[in-house]
Amino acid sequence: MPRTKRVREAQLFPLFLKLRNRPCLVVGAGRVGESKIAGLLAAGAKVRVVAPQATPKVESWARSRKLRWLQREFRAEDLRGILLVVAATSSRDLHREIFRLAQKEGALCNVVDDPPLCDFYYPAVVRRGALQIAISTGGQSPALAQRMRKQLERQFGPEFKAWLEHLGKLRARLRTIAARMNTNRYSHKKFRWQAAIFQRTQWWNAVLQFFSQLSACCGDGEPE
Repeated sequence: MPRTKRVREAQLFPLFLKLRNRPCLVVGAGRVGESKIAGLLAAGAKVRVVAPQATPKVESWARSRKLRWLQREFRAEDLRGILLVVAATSSRDLHREIFRLAQKEGALCNVVDDPPLCDFYYPAVVRRGALQIAISTGGQSPALAQRMRKQLERQFGPEFKAWLEHLGKLRARLRTIAARMNTNRYSHKKFRWQAAIFQRTQWWNAVLQFFSQLSACCGDGEPE
């Protein structure tokens, strides 16, 4: 009997996507659909929802014009010009059709709870201000991803939000000083003087504290 050649599945490509003002479609506006819509709205996406019924929250978003709600069944033309589509209905046949049409239109598709019909997965995410840590199991074990998220939430506490804000301000100031070095108005001597003053400020202390805590979190110990 001839041996069947196994095709190795390609690795997932991790990225954080900017969706501000980008056209996104959600088919289905129940409890699950509502959570997907909320995430897209938070990212600033231009959201279109297609569903005969919707949750009260989705209805309120539609009334306040945060999204466009088409109160009807899905149509093929709903996918035209769409960057990303999420299918969150109770019909597997409809989900297959949406995925097929999305492939034809070149739109990225996520079918809830059906990994084979997904171009991308929703990861479990730890959020601490601008810090985001995403965990994915490629759809194999969402429960494990959620368990890891909870562990990381304990490891990276709310204080990381403030520390990251300090680092952002520090980076901006360092970039300003570096830019001034490239002008004729500032000599290297003056730059060294500025750097010496800078090191005595609270920003430098914040950086040292951040990396000290980060080392403790990622190593064997716990933050002090």
